[in-house]
This record gives sequence, structure tokens and C-alpha cells, in this order.
Amino acid sequence: MNLYVGNLPWSATEEELKAHFEEAGPVKAVRIITEGGSGRSKGFGFVEMESEEGGQAAIDSLNGKDFSGRELRVDKATERS
Repeated sequence: MNLYVGNLPWSATEEELKAHFEEAGPVKAVRIITEGGSGRSKGFGFVEMESEEGGQAAIDSLNGKDFSGRELRVDKATERS
């Protein structure tokens, strides 16, 4: 399951985010979205969980919870139209 993760701290790394989400289940991939020129985080990213169950567990346990001083927004990612 692919998850949208919003309200990330600017200093968050993909490794830290992966470790945080592994508490809910195995993580397949993590990507923090950055600005093209500066490489600075845009404050959101995507976490791909290995299973639907792990993805739902991450939503249930991590949405609204503190991550490095910020309250995460975690939801199922939707495809761009």
C-alpha cells in the first residue's frame, strides 16, 4: 500500500522516516519530495508498505502522532488524475 505522509519536518531523512514506519510493518520504499533547484524538502513524501495490512496499521497508529516535533498526516495515497 502506498501512503501519503504530510507535515514532515524539513530536516527529516528518508532513513528516519523508514525506521518510524517500520514500527507498523515492513516498508518497501520511502521517498521525500524535494524542490528541484535547492533539494530542500517540500514537507511531504510517500511510504510504500509491503502489505495492505501494514499500510492500514501505519495509518491507524501514526496519523496525528508526533515525528520530530511535527504531527504527521498519514493517508492512503491517491493516483494523480
